[in-house]
Amino acid sequence: MNALTLPEPIAAYFAAEHMPEALARCFTAQAVMKDDGHTYTGVNAIKAFMAEASAKYSATSVPFASKLEDGFHVVRAKVTGNFPGSPIDLSYRFRLERGLIASLKITA
Repeated sequence: MNALTLPEPIAAYFAAEHMPEALARCFTAQAVMKDDGHTYTGVNAIKAFMAEASAKYSATSVPFASKLEDGFHVVRAKVTGNFPGSPIDLSYRFRLERGLIASLKITA
């Protein structure tokens, strides 16, 4: 099986999934993240959400596919954790800006 090669900020995002401070360094200051029907704007809001979600669900994400689509990096990952429907395959739609994540939308 070949290893998936992801752009550095996206690889760092998945590597830091249970480390909110490290996750925060992956995003621009004004980044926007959409997940589970909610929108989080700014790195502090994203960091707070990610810390809460990590503690609540103990989810792990394993990326298995990636493609470039209309300027967005779309990554598919298997997510396993303490939530109904686990495991589930999710899509992560990243827009990068100056080597950081400017937007992220997570959908089923």
